[in-house]
Formats: sequence, C-alpha cells, structure tokens
Amino acid sequence: MKITLKRTEEQVELVKAMASRNREVAYEAQMALAEFIGPVLAEVVNQAPTLSNLFTNFQFNDMDSPSIPLDLYYDVTAPDYVKVYSTSVPGGLPTNTVTPTASEMKFTTYRLDSAVDFDKRYAAKSRLDVVGKSFTRIAQEILLRQESTSANLILGALNDASTNGVAHTLAAGGSDLILDDFNKLLTKAKRINTAWTGGSSEGRIKGITDLIMSPEAVQGLRAMAYNPINTNPGPGAGDAIAATDEMRNAIYQNAGIPEFYGISIMEINELGAGQKFTNVWNGLGNTDSDIVIGLDRSRESLFRAVALDSETGSEFTLLADDQYSVRQQKIGYFGSLEEGRMILDDRVLTGITL
Repeated sequence: MKITLKRTEEQVELVKAMASRNREVAYEAQMALAEFIGPVLAEVVNQAPTLSNLFTNFQFNDMDSPSIPLDLYYDVTAPDYVKVYSTSVPGGLPTNTVTPTASEMKFTTYRLDSAVDFDKRYAAKSRLDVVGKSFTRIAQEILLRQESTSANLILGALNDASTNGVAHTLAAGGSDLILDDFNKLLTKAKRINTAWTGGSSEGRIKGITDLIMSPEAVQGLRAMAYNPINTNPGPGAGDAIAATDEMRNAIYQNAGIPEFYGISIMEINELGAGQKFTNVWNGLGNTDSDIVIGLDRSRESLFRAVALDSETGSEFTLLADDQYSVRQQKIGYFGSLEEGRMILDDRVLTGITL
C-alpha cells in the first residue's frame, strides 16, 4: 500500500502553505488537504486485498441507529431463532446472540482511529513524499485493526459453527493438504448449504467460493503436481496414483494458484504454525498447527456496517490536528471511521484443520 501525492504546482503550493507562519493560512491549507485525502484513504482501505474486505458493506448516516431486518436474509424455511455473530469492540472476540428471525437486529458499532504528525520543515520544503507516507501510515493502522477484528470474528464463528449437530470443520488426513481433504470439504459444504427447500442447491459447488490458506497449505496444492493424490492404494507396494498429466500441467502452469477447482485461493501469512491467526484459533480451545478456511461469498452473511460523515458523506473522516503549538513545529492529522461487523449465517464458513 502506498499513497503518493502528484507533484503538481497546485499541490506543491498547498503543502508549502501548511508550513505558513500565519496560523489561519496554515490551518486552512491543512484542512483543504484533509478534505481531499479523506475519501482517498477510504477508497484505499476498502480496496485492499484483506480479510476485512470479504465483508459486504452497507452504509448508514452517522446519526442513525442502524439495524438489519433478519427475515429478509433468511429463507422462508429458516428456524424461528438464529445465531448472529458480532463484535462489539475492535479486535475483540465475537459474541453470538440467539435472535428471532422475524425481528430488526440492532448491532453495536465501534470507532477505529489513527493519528500521525511530521516536522513542519518537510512541508516548507515541499516534501510530498513525507506527507504521502504519513497518510499511508494512517491507512495501514486502520487496516491492521480491521484485519484483526475480521479474523477474530470469522475464526470465532467458525469454531462455534455446526449444522444439525455436525461441526463445520474436518481434520485433514495428514500433515499436508491433499486432494482427498479438499474433496471432503466440498462434500461437507454441499450438505451444510442446501437449497431453501432443503434439497439440492442450484450451484455446482454451492457452499465454497473462496479458500483462505497459509503459504504452507498452498504449497500442498502445488505439491499435487508431483505427489500421489490417492488415499486408497491397491494391495501391492508402490500403488500410489499420481494426478493426471492434464491436472499436473495445469498446476505447473499456474504456480501462483489463484484458484483451484474453480474456487478462489486467498493466501495470507497470518495463517500457519505459530502465526497470528492460527494462535487465535488455538486460543479458542483447538490444538491445530494450521487451518484452511472455506467461505461462501454467494450467500449474504458477512456484513460491515459503516457510518457516513454527515458533513462530507465520506466513510473516513480526516481532520487537521490542532494540538500542536508554534514552538513544536509539527503538523498533525487524525482520522477515524465508525463500523460494525457481523455474520448472520455461519453456514457460509467451513474449514480443514491440519
């Protein structure tokens, strides 16, 4: 992620004005830049390829008390009461609430904020790179907190998820991910995600559209190009069966593995043995070295409610920080957004533990 200010004559003059000895001129220049950069930061945060952007956004006015009519997001055959997962504080573990399907669900929002400052002499010298990196830092801090909040919510919901008494996770057959594990996960997802009538769904692989994996788990997918893929060899020694030439060639030619069997692959470093999100998973009572998360984005379930500023209409509010005196020779900004995240239906989540 990188925010770069173009070196145009107008922007150079605006940045220089931020260092003016005239307080009114300097503050007006700082606010003008904040009004310009605020929507840019919101766009950068919303387009970053992170867990937080697996959630569907809906916006509300920051003076409103947002709610969701649950009955519109469930089938007519849904039970009278459902479990809804939400997070009340940024970075906290989710809570699940048993809620009547035919009800307006109120949810809690929280504020994510960040602040940054830099020496006024950088503005006086038109160091647009320093100013741009300062705003990049704000976006990074907001994204980091969003990512932790989203991961805790997804992992907490997956840990608790079950349908008809059957957990949504299954254990891999070995220490590495193989085709048999992947095949079993597809079957589990099909059983969990039936059509609204309770019968067959209309999709070929309804239940999984995305897999969130560690680099080591993706390595297991690449290894299918040269490792045996069967789990039931014949009675003789050395009866392990390799993948077909066509399949192995496809894996070789697509070494990045952006998708597998038509399912998108999202590779993140926070999963894997001893990594941040795996530690969160194990903190919920598990003892696994890795987990692969299956997600169905075709079903409306993961939501992020975000407040719009009543004055600017932007999701992200950026303001000039007026706490610095003339003697400190600093220019500061602080930004914030208000959001709330929830999972309305845990059937969208499945997983393989390794």
